[in-house]
Amino acid sequence: MVNEQAVEPELEIAGRKIGTAYPPYVIPEIGINHEGDMAKARRMIDDAATAGAEVVKFQSHSPADEMIPNDVIPANADVSIWDIISRCTLTWEQERALKAYAEERGLTYLSTPFSREAADHLRGMDVAAYKIGSGECNNLPLIEHIASFGKPVILSTGMNDLSSVARSVEIFRKHRTPFALLHCTSLYPTPRNKVRLGALAELRDAFPDAVLGLSDHTLSNHVAIAAVALGASILERHFTSDANWDGPDIEISMTPEDLRDLVDGSRWAHEALGGSKTILEEEQPTIDFAYASVVTLCEVNAGDSFDARNLWVKRPGTGEILAPEYESLLGKFATRALPANYQLRWSDVQR
Repeated sequence: MVNEQAVEPELEIAGRKIGTAYPPYVIPEIGINHEGDMAKARRMIDDAATAGAEVVKFQSHSPADEMIPNDVIPANADVSIWDIISRCTLTWEQERALKAYAEERGLTYLSTPFSREAADHLRGMDVAAYKIGSGECNNLPLIEHIASFGKPVILSTGMNDLSSVARSVEIFRKHRTPFALLHCTSLYPTPRNKVRLGALAELRDAFPDAVLGLSDHTLSNHVAIAAVALGASILERHFTSDANWDGPDIEISMTPEDLRDLVDGSRWAHEALGGSKTILEEEQPTIDFAYASVVTLCEVNAGDSFDARNLWVKRPGTGEILAPEYESLLGKFATRALPANYQLRWSDVQR
């Protein structure tokens, strides 16, 4: 059983608190968009930093430990997954160099391990947290291994339902591992009508101790920004410096301009959340000219009855009696003579 949360769940990565009380944590996923080219990888780190990112995320692969040789071709590629990963895998030394470079640029370095060997390597690099992809959401042996490290875990949940996700969540709870769940649709790209942002509410109800987010594979920032209003505290999209580069994930990747827009737009959305339907003190100058006050339409003699012929409502809203009280005045009597276009006061009305 999970204890009721006294406060909204949150976790911390490299000193950055993440949860609904904080600006969204935007993760540009470089992934394998570098195609094994260190110059491209460094450029994407540079561009992410310039665009306002706090973090960059790569993928850590060890083909032999991750899969057996195969000829399975992903839907967004024209060669086998074995060939893609073999081509794009960085050496451990290269990954260490990229982590150091990202940190020089003030960014947190994250990566997704796809095997036990890769997870152990990232542990040796002392990464601040681990990202687990949707394909490993139900890889319980790997999740158990990573959860035992004691570092925060961000888990994407594409291709999995609530019952499948629950098995992974139980592992995190057992190890007291801070965790976040990202709703995801594993279609590349994802059509708008397949995003299903309603899943965020289902995840919140099923796992009230989870920080929530969205791993988005649509072709714009609109869905990710909308997700902030539904409780998403982490937003992840694939990222590239150049939309004309080759690579299986380039088509669904945001550019540096898109990343800047996502960082800014998600923060706008977050700042706009909360509050209640009350009148703000800052609205008073607008109230003064926009509201209507009860006014006389013509001269009114003392003792005259107020009716629609001599009383109506007009701007500005600086009168003592405002428009909502109009009906209550009809049939009442004037206590004194009043000029036309006069803002009525309660003392002018016989009660």
